Amino acid sequence: MSADRVPVRLVFADRGHFHEITIELPAELLARHTRIIDALRDEIDVTSSVYVDLRRLVAAHVVEGE
Repeated sequence: MSADRVPVRLVFADRGHFHEITIELPAELLARHTRIIDALRDEIDVTSSVYVDLRRLVAAHVVEGE
């Protein structure tokens, strides 16, 4: 992964089942927001490149050391 992109794991709940995916977000974008969900919801660069069902999103965190 490039130094300017950060892996972020998203966990979704769907009818009692949990699914997770890992996406990469620009580090400077994450630095501008206190919460990852704000970047997922408010940043046009994110919303135009990946669809995130915010109703089913239960967790979002930076992946460390993978």
